[in-house]
Amino acid sequence: MALEDKTLPDDPELNPSIVESIKARQVEGKLPCVRAFLIVDDLDVPATAVGETADVLGVKLSRCQLGLFGYPGKQGWSAANIDDHPVPDDLRPALRNAADTSGKLACIKAWELADRFEVPRMLVGYLADQLGIHIAPCQLGAF
Repeated sequence: MALEDKTLPDDPELNPSIVESIKARQVEGKLPCVRAFLIVDDLDVPATAVGETADVLGVKLSRCQLGLFGYPGKQGWSAANIDDHPVPDDLRPALRNAADTSGKLACIKAWELADRFEVPRMLVGYLADQLGIHIAPCQLGAF
């Protein structure tokens, strides 16, 4: 969901450490996913807190690690030539099995599959898209 389509709280209580970390880690006014997760790790805060704080600050998330958004041309798969990456035989069936009955796969589960199969996260996002699996929800609350 685009930042401009979100309903934000009227009087949010923001963690000053998260605010400062977001401001320090922006690239061209946006917060790349990988940098958002550095904040999560550095401050030991939930990913949703970082995403919500970015929303309140009006900072858009970019460069999704699954390649879903925040790249020129929308998805990052082309720029990364991810379609050239070898695909383990069992990854596609594992993706299908991990999706729920409505064809959705949580971002965290996609990351877990990438770790399990020792492949780039972006490859999992690309294959999910090819298989018609919708990634949702995002750990940062982008969608």
